[in-house]
Amino acid sequence: MERINVTKTFLPPIEEYHQYVREIWQNGQITNQGPLLVQLEDRLEQHLGVSNLHFVANGTVALQLAIKALGIEDGEIITSPFSYVASTSAILWEKCTPVFVDIEPDTFCIDPDKIEAAITDKTRAILAVHVFGYPCDIEKIEEIAKNHKLKVIYDSAHAFGASYNGKSLMSYGDISTGSFHATKLFHTVEGGCVIVNDKLASDKVELMKRFGHNGDDHIMLGINAKSSELHAAMGLCNLKYADEIIQKRKAVSEKYEQLLGDKFLRPKAKEGLTYNYAYYPIIFESEEQLLSAVKQLNDNNIFPRRYFFPSLNELSYIESSNSCPISEDISRRILCLPLYDSLDNQNIEKICEVLSK
Repeated sequence: MERINVTKTFLPPIEEYHQYVREIWQNGQITNQGPLLVQLEDRLEQHLGVSNLHFVANGTVALQLAIKALGIEDGEIITSPFSYVASTSAILWEKCTPVFVDIEPDTFCIDPDKIEAAITDKTRAILAVHVFGYPCDIEKIEEIAKNHKLKVIYDSAHAFGASYNGKSLMSYGDISTGSFHATKLFHTVEGGCVIVNDKLASDKVELMKRFGHNGDDHIMLGINAKSSELHAAMGLCNLKYADEIIQKRKAVSEKYEQLLGDKFLRPKAKEGLTYNYAYYPIIFESEEQLLSAVKQLNDNNIFPRRYFFPSLNELSYIESSNSCPISEDISRRILCLPLYDSLDNQNIEKICEVLSK
């Protein structure tokens, strides 16, 4: 019986990847801002309609660079508890304190109406997450940040290919970060990006991602966030298929909609969103119902994911005094169904048949 995972990595024709590998062998350079990496950064900027894009090793280090580039050395960062753990891990790793604000019940993104109550004299920034590729309330967050002189970082790990009001969802905020992990609809095997709207901060990212020095001139503290020519080659191969992948994922999502109807609660898109069909989350009536469904799906060789669970304010190694009842509730009842470009109708019908029982 075929195993159906929550996602399946898209792989381009191997001959196309081999062409880039041969080019790498001819150039003799496999890292340190090689020509393919520079080419990928340029093409991503064109594809997304953004400037100052830095291709880095992964999406987590992208968040760490964003925090450092904005001069946030300590203090509190307001963030969402409904996210992959990397958003909170980056805050903690940079010796800052995550302050969790509950989410909207319809979009699952951070609730802007609850942000101001969490601001203190220690607050330095807002790190919000475009959950499942659905946009945060960008206008309200921008207004709050401006009024309180705070920086805004968007974790846009799910937002590649999504646009809001005619602009890439990854173009908003002081800095937006992306993930190009193999599970994403556009990937470079491992990888991520930092998109910086301020040139001075962008120059800092450029230095920090390669140890903080130019040649023998050591300018500032840095780390190794560089990626390789081999990862850039995969990105160059995959980028040409990105729009096609999104359209195929759209077809899978529409098939789910057709078969499941209104049996499950789903996130609601804001007006102005052109969606990328990054995930297909459904909400069960209870955690018990979810666990029962997961067991039945697993028994049929189908492996969805509890994404996101647990609510991050409930992590055992975090001291959080903020209650986030909506996030805590949703995290216990949410399940992401298998979604990838090559998932066929027969398997979608199989998944929905098990769920219907």
